[in-house]
Amino acid sequence: MKISHEEIQKIALLSRLHIPDEKLAETEKALSDILTYVEQLEELDLTDVQPMAHAVPLYNVYREDKVVPSLDHELALSNAPEEDNGYFKVPRVVQE
Repeated sequence: MKISHEEIQKIALLSRLHIPDEKLAETEKALSDILTYVEQLEELDLTDVQPMAHAVPLYNVYREDKVVPSLDHELALSNAPEEDNGYFKVPRVVQE
């Protein structure tokens, strides 16, 4: 499918993209190639093909949920640049 310079400029305007005049021919060819490929895909019979979100199956891999000892409180605070009353002291990020 051929796409015109005017259509490219309209799409660029709507997308808030600037395509320099010297890149217009290159962009036209790339977009025309993409649209031609999509036309080829539309010719395929996909009636028995299930829709999918990814090209490969994805599975969540969770670790086994076990109770384990946590990091010692004093050891965690040992690397803190500042601590106050048993807590990490950090710069204030929210102003009152």
